Amino acid sequence: MMARSASSRSLTRTVLFWVHLACGIAAGLIILVMSATGVALTYEKQLLAWADQRSLPSAIEPAGTALPVDSLVRLAELATPGKRATAVIVSSAPTAPVKVAFGREGALLLDPYRGTVLGSGDQAMRASLSTITAWHRWLGATDEGRDTAKAITGASNLAFLVLVLTGAILWFPRRLTWVQLRAVLWFRRWSTGKARDFNWHNVLGIWSFVPLVFIVASGVVISYRWAGDLVFRAVGEAPPPRSPAPPAEAPRGGTAGGAVGGRAEASSTAGSPGTPNASAPPAIDFAALIARASTRVPDWRTINIPLPVSASRPVALAIDRGNGGQPQRRGTLTINVATGTEESWAPFASLSAGRRARSFLRFAHTGEYFGVLGQTIAGLATLATVILVWTGVALAWRRMLGALRRQRPLPASNR
Repeated sequence: MMARSASSRSLTRTVLFWVHLACGIAAGLIILVMSATGVALTYEKQLLAWADQRSLPSAIEPAGTALPVDSLVRLAELATPGKRATAVIVSSAPTAPVKVAFGREGALLLDPYRGTVLGSGDQAMRASLSTITAWHRWLGATDEGRDTAKAITGASNLAFLVLVLTGAILWFPRRLTWVQLRAVLWFRRWSTGKARDFNWHNVLGIWSFVPLVFIVASGVVISYRWAGDLVFRAVGEAPPPRSPAPPAEAPRGGTAGGAVGGRAEASSTAGSPGTPNASAPPAIDFAALIARASTRVPDWRTINIPLPVSASRPVALAIDRGNGGQPQRRGTLTINVATGTEESWAPFASLSAGRRARSFLRFAHTGEYFGVLGQTIAGLATLATVILVWTGVALAWRRMLGALRRQRPLPASNR
Protein backbone atom coordinates (compact mmCIF):
# COMPACT_ATOMS: atom_id res chain seq x y z
CA MET A 1 0.00 0.00 0.00
CA MET A 2 2.80 2.39 0.91
CA ALA A 3 4.69 1.45 -2.26
CA ARG A 4 1.60 2.21 -4.35
CA SER A 5 1.19 5.59 -2.62
CA ALA A 6 4.86 6.48 -3.22
CA SER A 7 4.55 5.42 -6.86
CA SER A 8 1.43 7.60 -7.26
CA ARG A 9 3.22 10.62 -5.78
CA SER A 10 6.19 10.02 -8.06
CA LEU A 11 3.92 9.84 -11.12
CA THR A 12 2.16 13.06 -10.07
CA ARG A 13 5.47 14.89 -9.71
CA THR A 14 6.60 13.58 -13.08
CA VAL A 15 3.42 14.83 -14.79
CA LEU A 16 3.69 18.21 -13.05
CA PHE A 17 7.34 18.48 -14.06
CA TRP A 18 6.55 18.00 -17.74
CA VAL A 19 3.62 20.44 -17.53
CA HIS A 20 5.96 22.92 -15.84
CA LEU A 21 8.64 22.39 -18.48
CA ALA A 22 6.19 22.66 -21.40
CA CYS A 23 4.70 25.92 -20.11
CA GLY A 24 8.18 27.34 -19.53
CA ILE A 25 9.36 26.49 -23.04
CA ALA A 26 6.15 27.76 -24.67
CA ALA A 27 5.86 31.06 -22.80
CA GLY A 28 9.35 31.69 -21.42
CA LEU A 29 10.36 34.42 -23.87
CA ILE A 30 7.07 36.34 -23.48
CA ILE A 31 7.25 36.03 -19.69
CA LEU A 32 10.81 37.37 -19.83
CA VAL A 33 9.68 40.44 -21.83
CA MET A 34 6.73 41.12 -19.52
CA SER A 35 8.90 40.68 -16.43
CA ALA A 36 11.73 42.91 -17.63
CA THR A 37 9.31 45.68 -18.59
CA GLY A 38 7.42 45.16 -15.32
CA VAL A 39 10.60 45.82 -13.37
CA ALA A 40 11.12 49.04 -15.33
CA LEU A 41 7.56 50.13 -14.44
CA THR A 42 7.86 49.37 -10.71
CA TYR A 43 7.88 53.03 -9.62
CA GLU A 44 6.06 54.49 -12.63
CA LYS A 45 3.93 57.01 -10.71
CA GLN A 46 6.85 58.20 -8.61
CA LEU A 47 9.04 58.58 -11.70
CA LEU A 48 6.39 60.65 -13.45
CA ALA A 49 5.85 62.88 -10.42
CA TRP A 50 9.60 63.39 -10.02
CA ALA A 51 10.10 64.10 -13.73
CA ASP A 52 7.17 66.52 -13.86
CA GLN A 53 8.50 68.39 -10.85
CA ARG A 54 11.95 68.67 -12.44
CA SER A 55 10.43 69.89 -15.70
CA LEU A 56 8.81 72.94 -14.08
CA PRO A 57 10.55 76.13 -15.22
CA SER A 58 10.47 77.46 -11.68
CA ALA A 59 9.52 76.29 -8.23
CA ILE A 60 6.02 77.10 -7.00
CA GLU A 61 6.11 79.43 -4.03
CA PRO A 62 2.89 80.08 -2.08
CA ALA A 63 1.89 83.71 -2.49
CA GLY A 64 -1.25 84.52 -0.57
CA THR A 65 -4.50 82.94 -1.71
CA ALA A 66 -4.59 80.68 -4.73
CA LEU A 67 -6.44 81.87 -7.82
CA PRO A 68 -10.00 80.63 -8.38
CA VAL A 69 -10.08 77.22 -10.04
CA ASP A 70 -12.35 78.40 -12.85
CA SER A 71 -9.85 81.14 -13.68
CA LEU A 72 -7.04 78.58 -13.88
CA VAL A 73 -9.18 76.39 -16.17
CA ARG A 74 -9.85 79.33 -18.43
CA LEU A 75 -6.16 80.26 -18.58
CA ALA A 76 -5.34 76.69 -19.59
CA GLU A 77 -7.97 76.76 -22.34
CA LEU A 78 -6.69 80.09 -23.61
CA ALA A 79 -3.22 78.53 -23.83
CA THR A 80 -4.60 75.66 -25.93
CA PRO A 81 -6.96 77.20 -28.52
CA GLY A 82 -9.63 74.85 -29.79
CA LYS A 83 -9.46 72.51 -26.81
CA ARG A 84 -11.85 72.20 -23.89
CA ALA A 85 -10.82 71.07 -20.44
CA THR A 86 -12.32 67.78 -19.29
CA ALA A 87 -11.09 67.80 -15.68
CA VAL A 88 -9.15 69.83 -13.18
CA ILE A 89 -7.05 68.12 -10.51
CA VAL A 90 -6.09 70.10 -7.43
CA SER A 91 -3.60 69.01 -4.78
CA SER A 92 -3.53 69.62 -1.05
CA ALA A 93 0.23 70.31 -1.24
CA PRO A 94 0.73 74.10 -1.34
CA THR A 95 3.69 73.84 -3.73
CA ALA A 96 2.02 71.43 -6.20
CA PRO A 97 0.72 72.67 -9.57
CA VAL A 98 -2.90 72.48 -10.61
CA LYS A 99 -3.43 70.07 -13.48
CA VAL A 100 -5.99 70.88 -16.17
CA ALA A 101 -6.67 67.83 -18.32
CA PHE A 102 -7.83 67.78 -21.93
CA GLY A 103 -8.91 64.16 -22.21
CA ARG A 104 -6.62 62.06 -24.36
CA GLU A 105 -4.93 65.20 -25.65
CA GLY A 106 -2.82 65.70 -22.56
CA ALA A 107 -2.83 68.18 -19.71
CA LEU A 108 -1.34 71.48 -18.61
CA LEU A 109 0.25 72.31 -15.26
CA LEU A 110 -0.37 75.77 -13.80
CA ASP A 111 1.00 77.77 -10.89
CA PRO A 112 -2.07 78.03 -8.62
CA TYR A 113 -1.00 81.43 -7.25
CA ARG A 114 0.13 83.26 -10.40
CA GLY A 115 -1.78 81.42 -13.10
CA THR A 116 1.42 80.82 -15.06
CA VAL A 117 1.28 77.88 -17.46
CA LEU A 118 4.17 75.62 -16.45
CA GLY A 119 4.01 73.21 -19.36
CA SER A 120 2.74 69.67 -19.82
CA GLY A 121 5.20 67.85 -17.61
CA ASP A 122 8.14 65.75 -18.73
CA GLN A 123 6.99 64.41 -22.10
CA ALA A 124 10.22 62.47 -22.68
CA MET A 125 9.66 60.47 -19.48
CA ARG A 126 6.03 59.90 -20.44
CA ALA A 127 7.01 58.70 -23.90
CA SER A 128 9.60 56.32 -22.46
CA LEU A 129 7.21 54.84 -19.92
CA SER A 130 4.50 54.62 -22.57
CA THR A 131 6.82 52.61 -24.82
CA ILE A 132 7.73 50.27 -21.95
CA THR A 133 4.03 49.86 -21.12
CA ALA A 134 3.27 49.02 -24.76
CA TRP A 135 5.86 46.25 -24.66
CA HIS A 136 4.54 45.03 -21.31
CA ARG A 137 0.95 44.80 -22.54
CA TRP A 138 1.19 44.29 -26.29
CA LEU A 139 4.84 43.35 -27.00
CA GLY A 140 5.28 46.72 -28.69
CA ALA A 141 2.50 46.10 -31.22
CA THR A 142 0.38 48.97 -32.50
CA ASP A 143 -3.12 49.35 -33.94
CA GLU A 144 -4.56 46.10 -35.34
CA GLY A 145 -1.62 44.05 -34.08
CA ARG A 146 -2.51 44.74 -30.47
CA ASP A 147 -5.41 42.27 -30.42
CA THR A 148 -3.11 39.43 -31.45
CA ALA A 149 -0.38 40.55 -29.06
CA LYS A 150 -2.89 40.83 -26.21
CA ALA A 151 -4.00 37.25 -26.87
CA ILE A 152 -0.35 36.12 -26.71
CA THR A 153 0.42 37.96 -23.47
CA GLY A 154 -2.85 36.75 -21.94
CA ALA A 155 -2.05 33.11 -22.75
CA SER A 156 1.49 33.61 -21.45
CA ASN A 157 0.09 35.03 -18.20
CA LEU A 158 -2.06 31.92 -17.86
CA ALA A 159 0.94 29.68 -18.54
CA PHE A 160 2.93 31.69 -15.99
CA LEU A 161 0.26 31.00 -13.35
CA VAL A 162 0.57 27.28 -14.09
CA LEU A 163 4.35 27.61 -13.76
CA VAL A 164 4.07 29.30 -10.36
CA LEU A 165 1.60 26.77 -8.95
CA THR A 166 3.33 23.66 -10.29
CA GLY A 167 6.71 25.06 -9.32
CA ALA A 168 5.61 25.37 -5.68
CA ILE A 169 4.90 21.63 -5.61
CA LEU A 170 8.08 20.67 -7.44
CA TRP A 171 10.25 22.90 -5.26
CA PHE A 172 8.90 21.29 -2.07
CA PRO A 173 11.41 18.67 -0.81
CA ARG A 174 10.38 15.02 -1.05
CA ARG A 175 11.54 14.57 2.53
CA LEU A 176 10.87 17.41 4.91
CA THR A 177 14.20 17.56 6.71
CA TRP A 178 16.17 20.67 7.65
CA VAL A 179 19.07 19.69 5.39
CA GLN A 180 16.84 19.39 2.31
CA LEU A 181 14.75 22.43 3.27
CA ARG A 182 17.85 24.59 3.71
CA ALA A 183 19.08 23.53 0.26
CA VAL A 184 16.06 25.17 -1.39
CA LEU A 185 15.67 28.12 0.97
CA TRP A 186 19.08 29.77 0.59
CA PHE A 187 21.80 30.23 -1.99
CA ARG A 188 24.73 27.86 -2.10
CA ARG A 189 27.81 30.01 -2.24
CA TRP A 190 30.14 27.78 -4.20
CA SER A 191 27.77 26.00 -6.57
CA THR A 192 28.36 26.36 -10.32
CA GLY A 193 26.80 25.25 -13.57
CA LYS A 194 23.71 23.09 -13.31
CA ALA A 195 23.84 22.97 -9.50
CA ARG A 196 23.93 26.78 -9.33
CA ASP A 197 21.03 27.19 -11.77
CA PHE A 198 18.97 24.59 -9.92
CA ASN A 199 19.70 26.24 -6.56
CA TRP A 200 18.85 29.74 -7.79
CA HIS A 201 15.70 28.51 -9.51
CA ASN A 202 14.47 26.88 -6.30
CA VAL A 203 15.45 29.65 -3.90
CA LEU A 204 14.01 32.52 -5.97
CA GLY A 205 10.90 30.50 -6.77
CA ILE A 206 10.15 29.81 -3.11
CA TRP A 207 10.82 33.34 -1.81
CA SER A 208 8.83 35.01 -4.59
CA PHE A 209 5.95 32.52 -4.58
CA VAL A 210 3.40 34.55 -2.57
CA PRO A 211 3.85 37.90 -4.39
CA LEU A 212 3.97 36.11 -7.75
CA VAL A 213 0.63 34.42 -7.06
CA PHE A 214 -0.96 37.87 -6.62
CA ILE A 215 0.91 39.45 -9.54
CA VAL A 216 0.26 36.66 -12.03
CA ALA A 217 -3.28 35.78 -10.95
CA SER A 218 -4.26 39.45 -11.15
CA GLY A 219 -2.62 39.57 -14.58
CA VAL A 220 -4.90 36.75 -15.70
CA VAL A 221 -7.91 38.66 -14.35
CA ILE A 222 -6.80 41.74 -16.29
CA SER A 223 -6.24 39.69 -19.45
CA TYR A 224 -9.48 37.71 -19.56
CA ARG A 225 -13.10 38.71 -19.14
CA TRP A 226 -14.02 35.23 -17.82
CA ALA A 227 -11.37 35.53 -15.11
CA GLY A 228 -12.76 38.90 -14.03
CA ASP A 229 -16.27 37.42 -13.94
CA LEU A 230 -14.93 34.56 -11.83
CA VAL A 231 -13.84 37.07 -9.17
CA PHE A 232 -17.43 38.29 -8.82
CA ARG A 233 -18.84 34.76 -8.77
CA ALA A 234 -16.30 33.74 -6.11
CA VAL A 235 -17.89 36.23 -3.67
CA GLY A 236 -21.44 35.32 -4.67
CA GLU A 237 -22.13 38.22 -7.04
CA ALA A 238 -23.32 38.31 -10.61
CA PRO A 239 -20.65 39.78 -12.92
CA PRO A 240 -21.46 43.29 -14.20
CA PRO A 241 -22.94 43.35 -17.71
CA ARG A 242 -20.59 44.09 -20.56
CA SER A 243 -21.12 47.73 -21.50
CA PRO A 244 -20.98 48.79 -25.16
CA ALA A 245 -18.03 50.91 -26.26
CA PRO A 246 -18.87 54.61 -25.95
CA PRO A 247 -19.04 56.72 -29.10
CA ALA A 248 -15.97 58.80 -29.87
CA GLU A 249 -17.63 62.05 -28.81
CA ALA A 250 -19.03 60.77 -25.51
CA PRO A 251 -17.41 62.00 -22.27
CA ARG A 252 -15.33 59.50 -20.36
CA GLY A 253 -14.98 59.39 -16.59
CA GLY A 254 -11.70 59.79 -14.73
CA THR A 255 -10.13 58.95 -11.40
CA ALA A 256 -8.49 60.98 -8.73
CA GLY A 257 -5.04 62.00 -9.73
CA GLY A 258 -5.65 61.23 -13.42
CA ALA A 259 -7.16 62.92 -16.43
CA VAL A 260 -10.61 62.29 -17.79
CA GLY A 261 -11.11 61.86 -21.51
CA GLY A 262 -13.76 62.92 -23.96
CA ARG A 263 -15.21 66.16 -25.28
CA ALA A 264 -16.30 68.81 -22.84
CA GLU A 265 -19.02 71.39 -23.21
CA ALA A 266 -18.30 75.09 -23.23
CA SER A 267 -16.78 76.28 -19.97
CA SER A 268 -18.87 78.48 -17.68
CA THR A 269 -16.04 80.97 -17.86
CA ALA A 270 -16.34 81.42 -21.64
CA GLY A 271 -16.49 84.96 -22.93
CA SER A 272 -14.15 87.91 -23.11
CA PRO A 273 -12.53 89.05 -19.86
CA GLY A 274 -14.58 91.71 -18.17
CA THR A 275 -17.36 91.56 -20.76
CA PRO A 276 -20.80 90.77 -19.30
CA ASN A 277 -22.68 88.03 -21.08
CA ALA A 278 -26.40 87.84 -20.36
CA SER A 279 -26.67 84.28 -21.64
CA ALA A 280 -23.72 82.95 -19.61
CA PRO A 281 -24.63 80.47 -16.85
CA PRO A 282 -23.95 81.45 -13.24
CA ALA A 283 -20.36 81.10 -12.10
CA ILE A 284 -19.53 77.90 -10.25
CA ASP A 285 -17.99 78.25 -6.80
CA PHE A 286 -15.20 75.69 -7.07
CA ALA A 287 -13.78 76.81 -3.73
CA ALA A 288 -17.03 75.78 -2.04
CA LEU A 289 -16.91 72.37 -3.74
CA ILE A 290 -13.33 71.81 -2.57
CA ALA A 291 -14.20 73.01 0.95
CA ARG A 292 -17.09 70.55 1.08
CA ALA A 293 -14.75 67.76 -0.04
CA SER A 294 -12.18 68.81 2.58
CA THR A 295 -14.84 68.57 5.27
CA ARG A 296 -15.69 65.05 4.19
CA VAL A 297 -12.03 63.92 3.76
CA PRO A 298 -9.70 66.19 5.77
CA ASP A 299 -6.54 64.27 4.79
CA TRP A 300 -7.16 64.33 1.03
CA ARG A 301 -4.24 64.57 -1.37
CA THR A 302 -5.91 65.19 -4.71
CA ILE A 303 -9.41 66.09 -5.83
CA ASN A 304 -10.43 65.42 -9.42
CA ILE A 305 -13.31 67.61 -10.64
CA PRO A 306 -14.82 66.55 -14.00
CA LEU A 307 -15.64 69.41 -16.34
CA PRO A 308 -17.82 71.14 -17.26
CA VAL A 309 -19.56 71.75 -13.94
CA SER A 310 -23.15 72.95 -14.25
CA ALA A 311 -25.58 74.22 -11.63
CA SER A 312 -28.29 72.13 -13.28
CA ARG A 313 -26.79 68.77 -12.34
CA PRO A 314 -24.72 67.29 -9.51
CA VAL A 315 -20.96 66.89 -9.79
CA ALA A 316 -19.00 63.83 -8.66
CA LEU A 317 -15.65 64.69 -7.10
CA ALA A 318 -13.08 61.88 -7.00
CA ILE A 319 -11.13 62.29 -3.76
CA ASP A 320 -7.84 60.43 -3.24
CA ARG A 321 -6.00 60.08 0.07
CA GLY A 322 -3.35 57.75 -1.36
CA ASN A 323 -0.75 57.59 -4.09
CA GLY A 324 -3.17 57.26 -7.01
CA GLY A 325 -2.92 53.46 -7.04
CA GLN A 326 -4.72 52.66 -3.77
CA PRO A 327 -8.45 52.23 -4.42
CA GLN A 328 -9.09 51.67 -0.69
CA ARG A 329 -8.06 55.29 -0.14
CA ARG A 330 -10.38 56.74 -2.76
CA GLY A 331 -13.97 57.90 -2.63
CA THR A 332 -16.53 59.74 -4.75
CA LEU A 333 -18.41 62.68 -3.28
CA THR A 334 -21.49 63.80 -5.21
CA ILE A 335 -22.56 67.39 -4.55
CA ASN A 336 -25.65 69.30 -5.63
CA VAL A 337 -24.01 72.29 -7.28
CA ALA A 338 -27.07 74.53 -7.04
CA THR A 339 -27.50 74.13 -3.27
CA GLY A 340 -23.99 73.08 -2.26
CA THR A 341 -25.36 70.13 -0.33
CA GLU A 342 -23.93 66.64 -0.32
CA GLU A 343 -26.01 64.10 -2.22
CA SER A 344 -23.92 60.99 -1.62
CA TRP A 345 -20.57 59.74 -0.39
CA ALA A 346 -19.20 56.49 -1.87
CA PRO A 347 -15.94 55.34 -0.25
CA PHE A 348 -14.22 52.11 -1.20
CA ALA A 349 -15.92 50.27 1.65
CA SER A 350 -19.34 51.05 0.16
CA LEU A 351 -18.59 49.10 -3.01
CA SER A 352 -19.80 45.53 -3.38
CA ALA A 353 -17.43 42.72 -2.38
CA GLY A 354 -16.92 41.83 -6.05
CA ARG A 355 -15.94 45.35 -7.05
CA ARG A 356 -13.61 45.67 -4.07
CA ALA A 357 -11.94 42.38 -4.95
CA ARG A 358 -11.62 43.39 -8.60
CA SER A 359 -10.06 46.74 -7.65
CA PHE A 360 -7.73 45.03 -5.20
CA LEU A 361 -6.46 42.63 -7.87
CA ARG A 362 -5.96 45.45 -10.37
CA PHE A 363 -3.59 47.29 -8.05
CA ALA A 364 -2.12 44.19 -6.42
CA HIS A 365 -0.71 43.46 -9.87
CA THR A 366 1.64 46.43 -9.49
CA GLY A 367 1.86 46.29 -5.69
CA GLU A 368 0.48 49.84 -5.49
CA TYR A 369 -2.39 48.73 -3.28
CA PHE A 370 0.13 48.38 -0.42
CA GLY A 371 1.99 51.61 -1.17
CA VAL A 372 5.71 51.93 -1.84
CA LEU A 373 6.49 48.77 0.16
CA GLY A 374 4.08 46.79 -2.02
CA GLN A 375 5.59 48.24 -5.18
CA THR A 376 9.07 47.30 -3.96
CA ILE A 377 8.07 43.72 -3.17
CA ALA A 378 6.31 43.39 -6.54
CA GLY A 379 9.36 44.81 -8.29
CA LEU A 380 11.74 42.41 -6.54
CA ALA A 381 9.48 39.43 -7.29
CA THR A 382 9.30 40.47 -10.92
CA LEU A 383 13.08 40.83 -11.03
CA ALA A 384 13.32 37.34 -9.57
CA THR A 385 11.14 36.15 -12.44
CA VAL A 386 13.75 37.37 -14.94
CA ILE A 387 16.32 35.15 -13.23
CA LEU A 388 13.81 32.29 -12.94
CA VAL A 389 13.29 32.37 -16.70
CA TRP A 390 17.05 32.47 -17.33
CA THR A 391 17.83 29.59 -14.98
CA GLY A 392 14.83 27.61 -16.20
CA VAL A 393 15.95 27.92 -19.82
CA ALA A 394 19.50 26.94 -18.81
CA LEU A 395 18.25 23.85 -16.99
CA ALA A 396 16.04 22.85 -19.92
CA TRP A 397 18.94 23.34 -22.34
CA ARG A 398 21.25 21.16 -20.24
CA ARG A 399 18.54 18.52 -19.97
CA MET A 400 18.10 18.47 -23.74
CA LEU A 401 21.87 18.21 -24.34
CA GLY A 402 22.09 15.39 -21.83
CA ALA A 403 19.29 13.50 -23.58
CA LEU A 404 21.04 13.94 -26.95
CA ARG A 405 24.31 12.61 -25.53
CA ARG A 406 22.57 9.56 -24.12
CA GLN A 407 21.02 8.82 -27.53
CA ARG A 408 24.31 9.18 -29.39
CA PRO A 409 25.62 5.69 -30.41
CA LEU A 410 28.88 4.56 -28.82
CA PRO A 411 32.01 4.20 -30.99
CA ALA A 412 32.58 0.67 -32.33
CA SER A 413 35.74 0.29 -30.19
CA ASN A 414 33.65 0.74 -27.00
CA ARG A 415 31.00 -1.86 -27.90
